[in-house]
This record gives sequence, C-alpha cells and structure tokens, in this order.
Amino acid sequence: MRVIFAGTPEFAAQALASILTAGHDVPLVLTQPDRRAGRGMAPQASAVKQLALSRGLALHQPPSLKSEEARQPIIDGRPDVMVVAAYGLILPQAALDVPRLGCINIHASLLPRWRGAAPIQRAILAGDEWTGVTLMRMEAGLDTGPMLLKESLPIEDGDTAGTLHDKLAALGARLIVDALPRLARGELADETQPAEGITYAAKLDKAEAVIDWRRPAAELDRAIRAFNPFPGAVARIAGESIKVWCAAPFQATGEPGTVLAAGGDGITVACGEGALRLTEMQRAGGKRLSARDFLHGFGLLPGRRFDLVTD
Repeated sequence: MRVIFAGTPEFAAQALASILTAGHDVPLVLTQPDRRAGRGMAPQASAVKQLALSRGLALHQPPSLKSEEARQPIIDGRPDVMVVAAYGLILPQAALDVPRLGCINIHASLLPRWRGAAPIQRAILAGDEWTGVTLMRMEAGLDTGPMLLKESLPIEDGDTAGTLHDKLAALGARLIVDALPRLARGELADETQPAEGITYAAKLDKAEAVIDWRRPAAELDRAIRAFNPFPGAVARIAGESIKVWCAAPFQATGEPGTVLAAGGDGITVACGEGALRLTEMQRAGGKRLSARDFLHGFGLLPGRRFDLVTD
C-alpha cells in the first residue's frame, strides 16, 4: 500500500518503523516543524523526522495544513491511506478526504475514554486499571471517528508515563501493521464510538505537577508516576523545588508534608491520608539520585516539613 505517514514523537516513530519493515511504500512523511529545545535552544528534529531522514523518505513540515499549497504534497503522494500518530496538527477535512481509504489514527487509549492530547498520563492519574490502543478512522471531531481495531493492556502498579508509553507504542506499531492489509481487503468494519464513557485527556499543565501533601498518598503516587518523565512532580521545601521521580505509598501518619523518617531506603513524608516513601529525587540543576545519595547533600531530618500548596 501507498501510506503517507504523519507523526512527531517517538510513539509515532515506532509505528513508522513498523510500517516500513512490513514493506509498505511511504511516499511522504509529515512531521511538525523543528522546535528549539535544550540549553542552547537549538532547533531539534522530531523522532519521526530523524527516522525519515535515515531512510531517505520525503519530508513535509508545514506549520499548518489549512492552505491548499500545504496540502499539495499529500495529493501528489497519491496515498491509499494516511496513518496519523501523535502528529500534533489538525488535519482539515480537505486533507482527510485525499487518501482513497481514509486517514487512520493510532490513539493511545481505549476510546471513547481519554480522547485528546494526554491519554497516557490521564489514565494513570485517574487510577485506571486498563488502557490500550484504538485504531480510529479520522473525522473532523476530536478523536470522535469510528473505531477499526482496539486492544487493551493492564496498567501495572509501578507503571510511569514513560514505561506505559513504551508499551503502548509497541502495541500501536503492531496493530497498524496488522490493520493495513485488512483495510485494503475491506475486512475492517467501522464501529461507532459509544455515547457512554466519554472522557477528555486535557494537555498537561506544569502547575498540576506540584505536590500538594494534603492529598491522599495513593493520589500523589499516581501523580508522580504520571509526570515521569515529563514534567516531573515537584515538591517544595524552604523555597527550593525538588523533583520527585520515584515513590510508593507507605503506612504512616502525621501532619501533611512532614518528614517522618529519612534513610537509605527512602524519605517518608506524611500525606493527607497515609504517607509516601520517596526513593529517587533531583535538585534543580543536579542529577537524579537515590534517596541515600540525595540525603548526603540535602538535610531532610525527621520533623522538617515540605511546603504546602497555597490555593
């Protein structure tokens, strides 16, 4: 099949690699324009762009697809289908209408739950036991199109947004390669999304990552895992911000934010319900450290209190 691919981050790059390995013809790859990042704020190529360049594929990086000129390379590519994965740009109806078999989106949730930008993190934050990947025929609405394939997987107790991302990326890459020949043979039936169970995965706000110790330990544990690796959950103490990368609920009580114990096995902090044992932390400008190493350079004796979030 002639497959035009649209995607930007590593989640999408895995799907593109799988499509290429399966032997499909990819006449064009769309990805977002290079973004400035890092300490030097130099332009950074997306994971999809890096893969496309390494394979000698034609690239198109428009800031928008609203104009006919921006859409012309898609038309020239004469695609049978367009596969979209975490592209980050809106595809207008004129672009969706180009491929003869339509546009298929690889979405990292079990639709209609968690439509939108951050389904992986929202599933962890909500305490969902299951997530998965849905292949969906795209239409003008936000992740509202009919479903073609869906497969679930459990969210494990220790899953972070990073580990769950990797599992879902691998699942999405497998599903799309399974779906493409079946789509060509007309074997995949459109299934309308149910009206019940719709939720929206809003884009992450860094303000959400600030730890409010008055919340239950179980909620804070989910937040720390959901914000790992980005943007990182933040605890504040004496005016300093410390990122907390790993923690686990612990049976203990005390005033929220109070350090109850500190040792090589972790730093136990009281929460609104229960406590958290912090096992990996990072000071601004420093490295991620185990609790043991962190305590060598930062005094967190029992009785000290982390700052509470002000409303």
